[in-house]
Amino acid sequence: MLKALLRVVCRWLFRIEVHGRFEALHAERLLIIANHESFLDGLLLGLYLPLDPVFIVHTSIAKHRGFRLMLSLVDYLAVDPANPMAMKRVVKLIESGRPVVIFPEGRITVTGSLMKVYDGPAFVAARTGATIVPVRVDGAARSYFSRVSGESPQQWFPRISLTVMPETHIPMLQAPSAKARRKLAGDAMRKIMQNMLFASVPQCSLFEALVDAVRIHGRGVKIMEDMRQIELSYGEILRTTLALGRMTSRLAGEGERIGILLPNLATTVCLIFGMGAMRRIPAMLNYTAGAQGMLDACATAQVKVVMTSRQFLESAKLTEVVAAMPTVRWVYLEDLQPSFGLFDKLWLILFAQWFPRLASRKSTPDAPAIVLFTSGSEGKPKGVVLSHGALLSNVAQIRAVIDFSPNDKFMSVLPIFHAFGLTAGAILPLVTGTKLFLYPSPLHYKLIPEVIYDRNCTVLFGTSTFLGHYAKHANPYDFYRLRYVVAGAEKLNEEVRKIWVEKFGIRILEGYGATECAPVLAVNTPMAHRAGSVGQLLPGIEHRLEPVPGIDGGGILHVRGPNVMSGYYLYDHPGELVPPRSNIGAGWYNTGDVVEIDSEGFVTIKGRVKRFAKIAGEMVSLEAVEKIASLVSPQYEHAAVTQPDPQRGEALVLYTTDVELNRDRLLQAARASGKPELAVPKKIVAVEALPALGTGKTDYVLLKKMAEQA
Repeated sequence: MLKALLRVVCRWLFRIEVHGRFEALHAERLLIIANHESFLDGLLLGLYLPLDPVFIVHTSIAKHRGFRLMLSLVDYLAVDPANPMAMKRVVKLIESGRPVVIFPEGRITVTGSLMKVYDGPAFVAARTGATIVPVRVDGAARSYFSRVSGESPQQWFPRISLTVMPETHIPMLQAPSAKARRKLAGDAMRKIMQNMLFASVPQCSLFEALVDAVRIHGRGVKIMEDMRQIELSYGEILRTTLALGRMTSRLAGEGERIGILLPNLATTVCLIFGMGAMRRIPAMLNYTAGAQGMLDACATAQVKVVMTSRQFLESAKLTEVVAAMPTVRWVYLEDLQPSFGLFDKLWLILFAQWFPRLASRKSTPDAPAIVLFTSGSEGKPKGVVLSHGALLSNVAQIRAVIDFSPNDKFMSVLPIFHAFGLTAGAILPLVTGTKLFLYPSPLHYKLIPEVIYDRNCTVLFGTSTFLGHYAKHANPYDFYRLRYVVAGAEKLNEEVRKIWVEKFGIRILEGYGATECAPVLAVNTPMAHRAGSVGQLLPGIEHRLEPVPGIDGGGILHVRGPNVMSGYYLYDHPGELVPPRSNIGAGWYNTGDVVEIDSEGFVTIKGRVKRFAKIAGEMVSLEAVEKIASLVSPQYEHAAVTQPDPQRGEALVLYTTDVELNRDRLLQAARASGKPELAVPKKIVAVEALPALGTGKTDYVLLKKMAEQA
């Protein structure tokens, strides 16, 4: 009777929603696992799961006077999850046929995200062969019954949902010792928990995700600022987003592309969300690509209107570039405000900001959300079409493996026209309640460390090149608040890794991705890190390796998952969507990267298949050439390309900023590291600086042209 009464009261107070399928809950040997958000979790599971399980609780909780009444309502067993002997009692329970509920984290999260997963519960599952049913608890972390702290307001009675996920198993894996078997089982349990957190996130549009964030965290929470150093609240962002969406909806029809030529500003982010709210598709133009590059991009995606700012064009010295693009209609932000009339203002103030879902035009998760452009290294740029679902899936995948919270503050320096800067540097913090500082250019190497220090930033995304420059110019105390530094877009230089550890005591987490995958595919995390690798693939991503003749080990990586693009716009077929497809089949994306994946799932990049040279019939990795140069001269930059050779097919050319680098030193390093002599270039060209793209990557296309012309 008491249990039925509590069920009614909790459903009324917390608006409890229960999702999923319950068939697996009738398994003979059953282990239910759940994330641990608050002191309410056990009560909610006991009230709403259709069975009478035994709850495994931490000994400290069982001794707590305030929880004895709650525990008296259920069967429970008090154990220490770090104690292997205590887990034997749990094994006996499951083998006796009693369903068991356990929290693999062992403690309530203080970040709102997944914390350390203990090996004990995983070993129990493997030992007993139990059916594992993950249950996602969502919302309880926002209550006063949690231990999460931050600036987002806590609530007495937040909306809470329970999602029962499909069943799974952990087999008893082979390993030389019991300790190793426990570790392998623990890794498997961690991945199950991460998959649960990712797969249970509901699908929606970008604007709906923003509206949900406003509802959860509150309109008054200050969340975003840029170089004007004016902190915008969620309420102000919502109003700006709706106003810009309404104004831009008059420039093009539903489903049409509108170009955006703007730097990292709060207005730029609001434009992206606002266009999506009105079912217009922003096409992000790379302002470092030049007039012809931007014209090709506009032609590829059939962009007829581009939004920009006169102030930005003048400060970035792009006025002449824009003048060289007469076929495009330019609309300036400075001219938009007068077009927002009295009726528009009344619509915004009295209706739209209070009923944003009704004021917007609903989009499905698989509808196009944005168009990004490749650098055009293979000719004309391609338009990469990413859906709302792809972008938000990648956000959910990242959140499942790294704990970001309202206590963090992102320093977003990578340009938003770059996939890494867009997803990780803008969308992720805004839809998850994490504060955000937008910086207009990653090239201000001396100023950016000072801004990170001044604005108390805790998270930084960057490329190896940019991170190396920041480290050289930063004071050792500038980065004292940084919790996470994540490198992507290019291989992390070993010298950059060392200087960050030695000067700042910070371990850079190297990741890997592609624009076509929204973009993150793999990343090292505090819970799963291996130096030299790019981490493990994110939850929800399938992969296949295609062998490459002449290259031993690994293969070309093909991936499929909810974060993969909807397709390409190609210059030869403008505006016509070409869905992804590879040799594996429809829906698969060929990354073009040769990788190795070890038994624990860590991915190591061997190089792009197009960055292998065939010399005298042998395949030589150009990245291996650069590694040899880095061994000899780690403080300088190096880039290897090829040029035609009538005798050997291709010849290596090494561009370097070290004027004293010579072939003899390279040969010695190659022999010492076991590299073949074929990987040592005969031609070495010293340059003042390596050419770079706007994203920070080395411009290999330009270097290739220089080598061929030479």
